[in-house]
Amino acid sequence: MSHSRPPGDEQAAALIAALTARGETVAAAESLTAGLVCATLARVPGASAVLRGGLVVYATELKTVLAGVDPALLAEHGAVHPEVAAQLAEGARDRCGATWGLGLTGVAGPSAQDGVEPGTVHVGLAGPGTRTPRLSGARVAEPPTRGEASFVTVRTLALSGDRDLIRTESVRAAFALLGEHLT
Repeated sequence: MSHSRPPGDEQAAALIAALTARGETVAAAESLTAGLVCATLARVPGASAVLRGGLVVYATELKTVLAGVDPALLAEHGAVHPEVAAQLAEGARDRCGATWGLGLTGVAGPSAQDGVEPGTVHVGLAGPGTRTPRLSGARVAEPPTRGEASFVTVRTLALSGDRDLIRTESVRAAFALLGEHLT
């Protein structure tokens, strides 16, 4: 019997190897993926050396309580917004004490959420401030608790498909974004 690898496993293995070689770590704050980023990374042998942890912030108020997203931002723009993804990434990095933080928010469908269409996904990445921003929308954030600047960027996606496909493609996009900054 042959076993195919679940989507994202090859990307996850490459990230685990790269992070291990660099002596760096990662954490995630996940809304629409509800822990799928961390679960996919954890399937890879050796993940415990680099995966610090994750925050499942499916409920809007948990984005503030667990990840530190500004409640005024959520009140003004809702949970599916590029700056929410940026703050989720920063919150994951800061609260889990990781080198890199990923933040994912979006609408998996099938219905729109607060006027945002299914397939709209924002993926945030926060990392060491020594990296030069390469993507549009990048900014340097206030220093996290550890006292170093944080590079933050967000990638916005317009995905199509059912809930599972949108969630899986969101994980792949998060892994791709992180991978671009590890090479």
